[in-house]
Amino acid sequence: MRHVLSALVQNQPGVLAHISGMLASRGFNIDSLAVGETEVANLSRMTFVVHGDDAELEQVRKQLHKVVTVVKVHDISSEDFVERDLMLVKVKTAPQQRMEISLLVKLYRGRIVDISPDTLMIEISGKERKIEAFIELMRPYGIVELARTGRIALVRGQPGGGDVEL
Repeated sequence: MRHVLSALVQNQPGVLAHISGMLASRGFNIDSLAVGETEVANLSRMTFVVHGDDAELEQVRKQLHKVVTVVKVHDISSEDFVERDLMLVKVKTAPQQRMEISLLVKLYRGRIVDISPDTLMIEISGKERKIEAFIELMRPYGIVELARTGRIALVRGQPGGGDVEL
């Protein structure tokens, strides 16, 4: 089963390595991992996606709570949440293909963020399946480079569903 975990952690060196190492040592492959600052200056939010059964994940959650730099861990998989990915993709383009690619970008609510004589760089954000579908559309043109963020996610509604009060 796919689980999306959201963890509030203290902004300290080594937190990312410690947590990802702990997950790896328990046999969890991290499908996606994103870390960034929160609305609180000394805290970061780690959002990671892993696969495993509920019992295994409960053990991981308990282990994460024992890590000193972890403030709170929340499995948001069963909640109503919004998740997004961000991708930059550089695609080969001949001049006659630019209009066609531009229309696809517009259809996917993306943006062209750079143009060179041979390529277009495109920014797309959205759910994972949207990103994957756009990648498949761009393959025939020739993907030169591709970079993706990990998934970020927040539970809908009022703060408190997995967040910490400070």
